[in-house]
Amino acid sequence: MTDRVNHPSHYTQGKVECIDALQSLTTGLDGYEGYLVASSVKYLWRWKSKNGLEDLKKARWFLERLVAHVEEEAWKKRITDGTS
Repeated sequence: MTDRVNHPSHYTQGKVECIDALQSLTTGLDGYEGYLVASSVKYLWRWKSKNGLEDLKKARWFLERLVAHVEEEAWKKRITDGTS
């Protein structure tokens, strides 16, 4: 029987649980960036075994915000450095 709270089947792929992969993936990222990366990957991780297209759209939503954030940070850096 699957432990739906601690080890839900839609968060396990092969021998790897999503939570363990996300911990490694987000090491060194700041809070907001780590959140956006983890959320994107979480929905990509489970899309096939949980909510299908809805989860892919959620992953895209978080990824688009990450791209916008990184672009904004790069723009701020250019302004601060005087390279724009």
